[in-house]
Amino acid sequence: MTVPSGTADARDHAAHTSGTISPREQGPLWDIEENCWTSGAESARATTATNAVMVFPYPPGILQGDQIWDHLRQRIGWRSVLLAERRVTRCGDIAILTYRVSAEKADVPIYKALCSSTYINDDHTWLRISHQQTAAT
Repeated sequence: MTVPSGTADARDHAAHTSGTISPREQGPLWDIEENCWTSGAESARATTATNAVMVFPYPPGILQGDQIWDHLRQRIGWRSVLLAERRVTRCGDIAILTYRVSAEKADVPIYKALCSSTYINDDHTWLRISHQQTAAT
């Protein structure tokens, strides 16, 4: 691997100038995220990029494209969710949401996980391009 030479400090790169966004700007992203848990697969699909990647505890593991929707049709629609320890990082048109979820539905044990979702602002519309869950006890 080569390191670029020059006078520019590596911290001047856009990735090093990321920050958070205002609560007003965060609101729509958190609304989208919560709706993905509670409003069904088709609602989640409407706010997710076609080529998105999702990573779930094994099985099913890593899914992309239609694999995601085949899996989610059977597994979302939680009646209540709590998204705690919320954090948002933004770098240009990319926003990363991280949180701890506690999700509940009838006849299923409460599901707890650490999650992250990455969104891209595509022509003033936020679309999820990745989502990852790590089961938590």
